[in-house]
Parts: sequence; C-alpha cells; structure tokens
Amino acid sequence: MPLTDAAIKKAKPGDKPLKLSDAQGLYLLVNPVGSKLWRWKYRFLGTEEVMSLGAYPDVSLA
Repeated sequence: MPLTDAAIKKAKPGDKPLKLSDAQGLYLLVNPVGSKLWRWKYRFLGTEEVMSLGAYPDVSLA
C-alpha cells in the first residue's frame, strides 16, 4: 500500500526508529527524536546499499 501524506503526518516517534515503506525500496524513517527522513534501499553489484534522499517535508511525497 503506498504512503499517503496523511499517514506521514500521523506517524509519531517511538522508542525505536520506525520505517514506513512506500514502493520499490523507498521508505520514510521516523527517528525517536522526531525527524522524518527519506531513504532508498537498493542493490548494486549484489550489495545492498541505502541512499539518503532528504528530510520530510523539505522533500515531499510528490
């Protein structure tokens, strides 16, 4: 199920980091301090990599 803007705004920080996945490796990491960061998990030459894309709402869902 794809992420919605309402679901992102509703996500609250907890004791541990929370991952809200969207599609094809894209997810929003909600840290315990309250920051919401876009991450993209992908494979390159058989190795799993993670790329940081920016913070929400600076980088929007659109």
